Amino acid sequence: MDNVVKSSLKKVLLLMSIALLCNVVIYFTMGQEKALQFLGGYLIEFSLSMDNLFVFITLFTAFKIPVDYQHRCLAYGIMGAIILRLIFISLGVAIVNSFEWVLYIFGFILIISGIKMFRGEDDKEKDVHDNAVLKLLSKFIPISKDFDGHKFFTKIDGKRYATPLFAVLIVIELSDILFAIDSVPAVFSVSTNLIVVYTSNIFAILGLRQLYFVLEHLHERFKYVKYGVATILTFTGVKLALLIVDWHISILASIGIIICVLAASIVLSILVTSRENKTKVNAE
Repeated sequence: MDNVVKSSLKKVLLLMSIALLCNVVIYFTMGQEKALQFLGGYLIEFSLSMDNLFVFITLFTAFKIPVDYQHRCLAYGIMGAIILRLIFISLGVAIVNSFEWVLYIFGFILIISGIKMFRGEDDKEKDVHDNAVLKLLSKFIPISKDFDGHKFFTKIDGKRYATPLFAVLIVIELSDILFAIDSVPAVFSVSTNLIVVYTSNIFAILGLRQLYFVLEHLHERFKYVKYGVATILTFTGVKLALLIVDWHISILASIGIIICVLAASIVLSILVTSRENKTKVNAE
């Protein structure tokens, strides 16, 4: 494990510790129920975020974004995500509080999303350069083929161009909107309290930048985690759907299931990939 991974891993653990400290504060100021809701929301958002980071890795690889430039792109992407989540969560809480039956719809959407992830429908090979967002963006401003340092815009022969870094940033922001369509309703399965939902989301998002640099180096070791994420997504959908028959799965039980599923998928990934690597070495 190189120094970059070690440093990033330490920062991820530090941010997780701060999140747990916030959870303790919520426990003493808002009570045990709200503290459990925060923990459940944090775990759901953090686990689902891992899948979103694999999308970022694919984008950066496809566009050959240098590592130094990835830092800048991720920083802006996370800032955008923080603002977008506030809008999504505020609207979501307002809608759910006015129309509780919307939770049932969220539940079925999450179940469908989980099943699609299990089937790998989102993993089919696609040419990201043929992305519809990039085609639309190019109609408003031409996109240069080359980078200009850390700049998002450059001038070529006196004409203004967006750099590939800006193009990827736009795709990342829009992918986060699509990601929020799954993750925000999933958090609603444990709480509809605006403060609890938003703070748990933000603490999970703040760890994304450092977690990215861990997964970037080790993503092949964790390639089966997506099935754990799909299981969690499906579980939260079922949890919401069961409200139709007034069947409530406790927050404590939900937290236990999420932790077990995520841990099992990580351990399974490490064991399977280790066996695959040994088989390749023996074959050679």
